[in-house]
Amino acid sequence: MLHLAVRMAGHRITALLAVACAVLGGAALITGTGVMAESGFRSQLPAGRLAGAAVVVSTEQSFSSGPDLPIALPERGRVPAELVDELAQLPGVTAAVGDIGFPAALVDADGRVVPTEDPRTAGHGWSSTKLLVDGKVDGSAPAGTGEVALDSATAGAAGVRAGDRVEVVVAGRAAATYRVTALVDAPDAGILFADPTAVRLSGRADGERAGTVDLVALRTEPGAENSVAAAAREKIKDTAKDTDTGVGTDATTSAPAPADLIVSTGSERGDIASPGAGAARSLLILLASSLAGVIMLIIGFVLASALAVSVGGQRRDLALMRAVGATPRQIRRLAAGQASIIAAVAVVPGVGLGYLLAGQFRRMLVDRGVIPEALPLTFSPLPALATVLLLGLAVQVSARSAAWRTSRMPATEAVAESRSEPRTPSRMRARFGLLLIVAATTLSVVPLLSRTVLGATATSMAGIIGAIGLALAGPALVRGIGDAAGRRLRPGVSAPTWLAVSNIRGYALRLSGVVSALAMAVVFVLTYTLAQTTVMSATAQDTRTGTLAQQRLTAPGLGGLPAGTLAAVTRTSGVEAAAPVSDTTVIREYKQFGDPVVESGSAMILTPAASGVLDLGVRNGSLAELTGDTVAVSTEVARSPGSGLGSRITLVLGDGTRVSPKVVAVYDRGLGFGPIALSHDLAAGHTTAGLDQSVLVRTDGTDAAQQALTALATTRPGLALEPTDTGSDVGLSDAPPEVWINLALIVVLLGYLLLSIANKLVATTAQRQGEIATLRLNGTTPRQILSMMRREAAVIGAAALTTGLLLSAIPLALLGIGFLDRPWPSGPVWLLPAVALTVICTAFVTVELPTRQALRTAPAHALSARE
Repeated sequence: MLHLAVRMAGHRITALLAVACAVLGGAALITGTGVMAESGFRSQLPAGRLAGAAVVVSTEQSFSSGPDLPIALPERGRVPAELVDELAQLPGVTAAVGDIGFPAALVDADGRVVPTEDPRTAGHGWSSTKLLVDGKVDGSAPAGTGEVALDSATAGAAGVRAGDRVEVVVAGRAAATYRVTALVDAPDAGILFADPTAVRLSGRADGERAGTVDLVALRTEPGAENSVAAAAREKIKDTAKDTDTGVGTDATTSAPAPADLIVSTGSERGDIASPGAGAARSLLILLASSLAGVIMLIIGFVLASALAVSVGGQRRDLALMRAVGATPRQIRRLAAGQASIIAAVAVVPGVGLGYLLAGQFRRMLVDRGVIPEALPLTFSPLPALATVLLLGLAVQVSARSAAWRTSRMPATEAVAESRSEPRTPSRMRARFGLLLIVAATTLSVVPLLSRTVLGATATSMAGIIGAIGLALAGPALVRGIGDAAGRRLRPGVSAPTWLAVSNIRGYALRLSGVVSALAMAVVFVLTYTLAQTTVMSATAQDTRTGTLAQQRLTAPGLGGLPAGTLAAVTRTSGVEAAAPVSDTTVIREYKQFGDPVVESGSAMILTPAASGVLDLGVRNGSLAELTGDTVAVSTEVARSPGSGLGSRITLVLGDGTRVSPKVVAVYDRGLGFGPIALSHDLAAGHTTAGLDQSVLVRTDGTDAAQQALTALATTRPGLALEPTDTGSDVGLSDAPPEVWINLALIVVLLGYLLLSIANKLVATTAQRQGEIATLRLNGTTPRQILSMMRREAAVIGAAALTTGLLLSAIPLALLGIGFLDRPWPSGPVWLLPAVALTVICTAFVTVELPTRQALRTAPAHALSARE
């Protein structure tokens, strides 16, 4: 049977090339997605500045809830400082360091801030040098309150040497002068102070963070890493029993209970060293999971279409085999075996291309700042194995399904039908296709009910499902269109037109397969692109309408705004209102239909003064009550059970602290400002830097006020003043990274779709050599045949555009109503003409070229080769 399959494949090269291209592209997409997913699970960040520590004790930097994937916690947690001395007594420990990080920035001689990797945690105590590997020190350790040490990279950027005096801004304090006592030649060493000075500057001597450190790092004797880690875990358990503080954290405590601490070794140290960067691994998993569904749908559709063309071109051969005694099972095995041979050849380069594609995708994510440069990809055979299994199953199912009708028909009937198509398209297939189109239309209503990014994705999915429904109902629709056109033909119509209409009526299945594939490309591009741009436009509209402030004051190089900035802004002439605004990450826990639900999202940190600079569209309650343990929520959040005004909701803050604040306001503009706004009091002490990220300023609009704010920013190192309104609308050049990621995916999938469609059209046209040869023997001229084929290409392009636009119209109209209060989406005006031109060119070129090739072959030779 295998030998026969290979022999048959040799006579159907063109059709099988379409299958090979579909498998190759599918293998590349599945493998690339698999590499991203595996990297999210297994890839580890380098230990960085913790490389010299064998064991690290810290808080858990991820949140786990049942079967759901862990959610990264980007804010640094806190560890009781008394554990440093206790862990130092463990057998095998040679040094124990209570490491702390706090905002610090060096100001050069020109008054400019020297960039650092993360200014929020650039400041450290001198004892943290014990964690460095091969860190060379040029000078002596800082001893007094006016001394500091610098890493060589920062010192080199500022042109500073040991013994020089420099200006340093620390933890929100005004710039002060320090003497440089040493240069440390080690990456990420940071700005180093004497340990007592670091404790005081970081607020660990008193206040909310008193008596805590960020983590405890242990150096061990050679080979003692595992025993020390085990002893540290036992020590933490014993301490948890003795303290009797219970399990969990609370917003009022200064440090977590010991039961919440973890011990990390080896590659686990990377996430502890860079909590914010560790969140990128979860992002890779989310990206891969969100792409997987769409990719599998499109690959399945393309692969099934390509195999339908390939098997359809062999119907006569299969029917003759039935006539000589082959069983239905043997016919299906033959079709599946032939397809598997082609798939096996194409999947190997496809897998290799997938690994390369994953590398390019990672590079794009790094360039857009979505993931850190230090996060590597994990390459293993697992994605390749998964690709082979998935595509192997898809090929087997698609090939057997394509050969099912021929294999089940009586032999004589199968031979008779092998030269034509069924006269009546399957009613069951048409009804199921129409049912899918109705389901897609129903799914399009989601944006009216949920004005969120998740609601917008329903538009894209509705378009794809509708296109699949069109592929199923297509033969019946095309046959109906052909019959209607045939009845309206005038008696004097030209021969090419009559032939084209006859082909539409007689070969509805062949034509509908091509139309549905091109229509899917139209639907995919329009719905996915316009869903992204519409959400982006609605977000910008919310932000622009809800931002009353004209100016924003930030200090990105300082890790946060220095203390006193808000008071200075308030005193500035022409300022009518000013309020601090920051961002963090929260995790919300609630129950939906009795099942627990966990959602992670961004959250603003606001004070009651925020109402003077922001209009969130408050529907109930007031932002003036945003003090203490309170929050404001969007209307989407308020719809969840137990999340309305006056309720207490369960949140996990960015550092893992569990709180139950009261909802004091519900607002409408959640798309632009996020689902939750925390009170400034509630978030205090639970962010890594502990400083405000920005101050929004509303002025009287005069030039004098603008000049006064500019002068204030100029006289304080590190401050940056920028307008809140950067333009009338947001274009693709201003799109956030996640939009660019989705657009890149659209380009890749569109290329795969168009290549597969082009191959399918070429294969379909090439299989008509016998038909073209018969027409030529009957007196039809080559010019008439070309004219007939061009008319068919015009019908294909027009039908694909029309059906694609119709399938996209309702989802996009409802998307526009739900997000922009108008029945059309937002997006680039050139998109529709570009799509139309691409579809028309694809239809004409892929029909014209193989037709011309067929006309170069003598009719008798073409018919003999076909037999």
